[in-house]
Amino acid sequence: MFWSQPDFRSQALVSQKSILPAGYAPTEASFIFAMYAAARTIPLAFMTLIAIYKQSRSALLILGTLAGFIQLLDAGVGLLQHDPGKSIGPLVIAAFQFFAVYRLSSFARSSAE
Repeated sequence: MFWSQPDFRSQALVSQKSILPAGYAPTEASFIFAMYAAARTIPLAFMTLIAIYKQSRSALLILGTLAGFIQLLDAGVGLLQHDPGKSIGPLVIAAFQFFAVYRLSSFARSSAE
């Protein structure tokens, strides 16, 4: 719920061909790109799992909001590439993400009273 979609970043480390357009061969540059992307995705997912385990609402709100903004930025990349599929999917996920953060926030406020 509170981390980025299981997306191309972590998948790229295992199979670079999964993120490349048809007919393109993986290169050292695409592998380095995948490592940089995984360097941000894996720690976020790990910290989110810890926050869920510890039931830390404040940490989940922060990580959930961050994940929503990451999805918005992913949608922006899709817009720059003129690819509706890479724009609409992250926008929908961002909307669900922000809705989940809103619900958790309102639940946290109501239980605090």
